[in-house]
Amino acid sequence: MSYINLKRYFAIALSLFMLTGISIFYFTQQAQAEGPRSPRGPGRAPAQSAKRAPAPQHNNFVDSRYQHNHSYPARGQSVRSLPRDHRAVMYGHSRYYSSNGAWYRPHRGRFAVVAPPIGLFVPFLPFAYTTIWMTGIPYYYANETYYTQTAGGYVVVEPPQGDVSQTPPATEESTESKMFIYPRNGQSEEQQARDRYECHTWAVGQTNYDPTRSPSGIPDDQIMQKRDDYQRAMASCLDGRGYTAK
Repeated sequence: MSYINLKRYFAIALSLFMLTGISIFYFTQQAQAEGPRSPRGPGRAPAQSAKRAPAPQHNNFVDSRYQHNHSYPARGQSVRSLPRDHRAVMYGHSRYYSSNGAWYRPHRGRFAVVAPPIGLFVPFLPFAYTTIWMTGIPYYYANETYYTQTAGGYVVVEPPQGDVSQTPPATEESTESKMFIYPRNGQSEEQQARDRYECHTWAVGQTNYDPTRSPSGIPDDQIMQKRDDYQRAMASCLDGRGYTAK
């Protein structure tokens, strides 16, 4: 082999070596620019850890009046959605929602935690409540709200004024008898709420006794009689509107 041919082969080998080095450098820089590939296969974006939004913090308070000792969401705040076990109640043209003694009302696309209005008729009591007594009448307390019995269920009332007791009266003057109302004509819940409210207004006018207000000017020995008169007036009014009272 001549010296000229040897020099030519050496130049070709050197060119191939340099070309290989340049190719390796180029692909290395390209891989670094693209970043690490996803192990799930080519063409897929690298997996990213999902960031969860922090859970909403609701302000609660413990209602310890009358040794009730139950926790409720504080009023004045709002929540995005209602509890799953909520129940709807109509008051006039407004809809309220109740869940375990807490009350909600729609407000700007959310639900505000509110106090139920005085005079709101409900067919149920909160799951946990404390019974107190005044002048032989039982009141049911939960979440700073007082309920008392009325035809077909219960009604939100003003706080009783005077001495209350958590011990039932020893005499037979007290009463916890319940009056059940059954719609004979398939009235809707909204219609039932309207009928209860209108019959309540009529019964108050007939008896001069409003169970949603603290009795004033009525002697203690007449309150039970007034209450019975009111219940009979309510039952009579509801019967005339297609309900059966028992």
